[in-house]
Amino acid sequence: QVQLVESGGGLVQAGGSLRLSCTASGSIVSETTFGRNAMTWYRQAPGKQRDLVATIGFGGITNYADSVKGRFTISRHNGRNTVYLQMNSLKPEDTAVYYCNTKWLGSGMDYWGKGTLVTVSS
Repeated sequence: QVQLVESGGGLVQAGGSLRLSCTASGSIVSETTFGRNAMTWYRQAPGKQRDLVATIGFGGITNYADSVKGRFTISRHNGRNTVYLQMNSLKPEDTAVYYCNTKWLGSGMDYWGKGTLVTVSS
């Protein structure tokens, strides 16, 4: 199994920055297996759908939602089984619970963290 734990959320003023981390652990997680799998950040605000924010796959290939492109950067450190989301120039509309996700290659199973709250004040 895979466990995902997010950290780094908090309260920040508009224009500020935060870095979120998501660390994977579990019986099937290793530096090698972690590196094969795409990792994705989602977010969900109250009353709204859960939206994809950014994803990073094999070789560091990335994709971003238009709403965060140019402001957010996703990266990974496979040796630490960790994916990061650097968030700059934050806006109040970025306020949401941010979730870490992976669809695990080989099993096809989805794994989710419990989320970390990001609040951006105006």
